[in-house]
Amino acid sequence: MQTPTYTAAELRLPTDWLDYTILAIYFVVVLGIGFAARRSVKTSLDFFLSGRSLPAWVTGLAFIAANLGATEILGMAANSAQYGVYTTHWYWIGAIPAMVFLGLVMMPFYYGSKVRSVPEFLLLRFDRGAHLLSSILFAFAAILIAGVNLYALAIVVEALLGWPEWVSIVVAGFFVLAYITLGGLSSAIYNEVLQFFVILAALIPIAVLGLKKVGGWDGLSDSLAESRGPDFVTAWGGTGIGSDNPLGANWLTIVLGLGFVLSFGYWTTNFAEVQRALSARNLSAAQRTPLIAAFPKIFIVFLVMIPGLVAAVLVPKFGTAESGYQYNDAIPYLMEDLLPNGVLGIAVTGLLAAFMAGMAANVSSFNTVFTNDIWAKYVVRGREDAYYVRFGRLITAIGVLASIGTAFLASSFSNIMSYLQTLFSFFNVPMFVVFIVGMFWRRASMKSGFWGLLAGTTAAMINYFVLYKQDVIAIPSDQGANFVSAIAGFVAGAVVMVAVSLFTAPKPEEDLQGLVYGTRSPGMEEPPAAGDDAWYRRPALLGWGAVVLAAACYIPFSF
Repeated sequence: MQTPTYTAAELRLPTDWLDYTILAIYFVVVLGIGFAARRSVKTSLDFFLSGRSLPAWVTGLAFIAANLGATEILGMAANSAQYGVYTTHWYWIGAIPAMVFLGLVMMPFYYGSKVRSVPEFLLLRFDRGAHLLSSILFAFAAILIAGVNLYALAIVVEALLGWPEWVSIVVAGFFVLAYITLGGLSSAIYNEVLQFFVILAALIPIAVLGLKKVGGWDGLSDSLAESRGPDFVTAWGGTGIGSDNPLGANWLTIVLGLGFVLSFGYWTTNFAEVQRALSARNLSAAQRTPLIAAFPKIFIVFLVMIPGLVAAVLVPKFGTAESGYQYNDAIPYLMEDLLPNGVLGIAVTGLLAAFMAGMAANVSSFNTVFTNDIWAKYVVRGREDAYYVRFGRLITAIGVLASIGTAFLASSFSNIMSYLQTLFSFFNVPMFVVFIVGMFWRRASMKSGFWGLLAGTTAAMINYFVLYKQDVIAIPSDQGANFVSAIAGFVAGAVVMVAVSLFTAPKPEEDLQGLVYGTRSPGMEEPPAAGDDAWYRRPALLGWGAVVLAAACYIPFSF
């Protein structure tokens, strides 16, 4: 791992009373939403899944906002400063196809089976071993990822506003804890809808003013092509097998490692995202949730990529010790350099909103999985519903405290996107292979889920910590290593599942209804709601529209 680095200390923003007033108003509104949502929490289903009552447009915006955390804001801007236009792959290949697959193919199984979490689906499809292991792995990963958001928030606020790091952590943790504990998932989701618009209000001025300063897109691309080489401003340049490029990956590892394994592993099995769709009011709304989110996802890449590219132009050798900045400094640097007071307050509020949205998504999914899939299934069973609501609030507080403890693990990566992709290759990819094999192969046995999950996680960790970190195999970058780890985890999990299934008994056919592709259960039968024939209510049209639009966006950056 790299030496711990922090946001440059000289990035101190000239904030005044107007900026702090905007920030204070935002925090008051956040808590107000928590108190308002508290009135709707009467059962555990209300607390953990909003009573499955929310409209598709709300869950769709919450779905995308839950992803707009440290990964998106600092991480993708850092990616752009380090790797250039290759960042588009994380969106148009590494997100849109998987989001469409989740909506069209997987949501009928999730929503129709009436599960409360992703691990609970594995309990129905496989056995208690697969369920318990997946629950533990997911709970652990959720706390680690929540810690990333807290860490990123703390170092940025310390550098930009001068707040001590521990104050930033405590303040953000308190507000996330308050509104989730008060209103459960409904509070988190409605705050995420608010945060989505606040984040856009923060990013748009940075991107527009940044482009203006470097002479528009033509000036930006010409400067980068001259200083970093022509491949830095193309999506596919230099990605031939055996070729060198800034990303350290070729087209095969991009398509398979990122576009298939990492992407599908994250978007289809990460409960922090899926939980938003499960809270929708009906199956049609649940399917449309990731599809509605896919459209803004196509264009958000410009708002996070452009600041990173602009920073790479304005500061020679940005991200190196010689420049005095690390890659995570791209957004804070431009905030200091470009934004006037008032707009600066909105930008700071947007950063805080992004970190809190990412943290809240992981904390709310953690409390659901820990309460329903670990505590209620294996520790304290059969208690009244009110007990599990109380325990859910308690474990939320524990989760926030634990995420404070894991926040500093992220400090070993100067590019936090690399850290997050490493976690996804360890935890999400193995879960995806278990899902995909179990969902499409009836012969996959009850025992194969546990062993496939264990083998996939182990193989990904061995590739990263042993083969890559110990220089047994040569991989040019952390991101390239993550792609290879994801492929290794997927292949190992699939091979072990097939092998175990051949020697162990399959699940009885009658128990597979609604859990394997081509079968349906009574819970999946749902008459269409009035008006569901409108194009914007038809998941297939929305899904294919998102895929075509994302593919079209690649054209200007492909050569």
